[in-house]
Amino acid sequence: MNIIAVVVTYNRLELLKRNISCLQRNKPLDAIVVVNNGSTDGTAEWLDAQPTLTVIKQANVGGAGGFHTGIQKACELGADWIWCMDDDVFPRPDCLERLLKHADNPQVGILAPRRLLGGEIYTNDFQGLNLTNPFASLYKGKLSKRKIAGPTEICGTAFEGPFIRREVADKIGLPQKDLFIFCDDTDYCIRTVSAGYKILYIPDALMDKEKFFTNDTWAERNRKKKWKRFYQVRNSAYLNHHYGRNWAVKYLRGFNGVIGYILIALLTCPFSDAYRWSDIARFWRAYRDGVNERLGIIK
Repeated sequence: MNIIAVVVTYNRLELLKRNISCLQRNKPLDAIVVVNNGSTDGTAEWLDAQPTLTVIKQANVGGAGGFHTGIQKACELGADWIWCMDDDVFPRPDCLERLLKHADNPQVGILAPRRLLGGEIYTNDFQGLNLTNPFASLYKGKLSKRKIAGPTEICGTAFEGPFIRREVADKIGLPQKDLFIFCDDTDYCIRTVSAGYKILYIPDALMDKEKFFTNDTWAERNRKKKWKRFYQVRNSAYLNHHYGRNWAVKYLRGFNGVIGYILIALLTCPFSDAYRWSDIARFWRAYRDGVNERLGIIK
């Protein structure tokens, strides 16, 4: 069995070093592919000095573009299983071993580890999709609200440790790179389940996730993360339009989401620099692009 890890990184060198160190303690791991999304913090120079890593340098095309490239490379290298993750998660030494205990079932396409944030269970994994009610969340049966003791079938997980059977990539293809960031993992999981594979959540396969602390004010946090909000709006609208089973889900659920951001911008523009008046039009364009399934980098 050829097992290859794929790590996507961007300007987080110290976290990447810790991630690679943790991966190297996991056995059996045959290779580590690092996709460097145009880092400018010394990551490229450090990676040049790591002869045991397979390094891919490319422009910053987001996490979606990174995993698209990384999974493609792992397949070219003959991977039977592909272990995907960002640079801010750290698998414990027996994580891979515990995942492999459940790899013999040919119906299982993805195995998802349990993530811990500050020692507490952290998960946005879910067990179902709501594709018919536009006034409810897309995600049903969120594990964050349940106590899970043993392997549990789910239908969605994040690109923070999924262990993917090569056969899945052969059958459904690569992650949708044009999503750039957000929802690329959900989209890939939906396609996996639609192709007839199961996704299993393995709670005793543990990974730690970096906990970030900030003293930023509300306005500062929103100003720094604003560019991400446009992708959240567009990509959520895309998912609902692409997979929704009626007109209301295809158009109204995404509309409900974008109206929330537009209202925040309207109410805060006069009193804060977190949002600008021009952002209102950008949010609307993001929603419109999502329902028209026009993807790519948001300008």
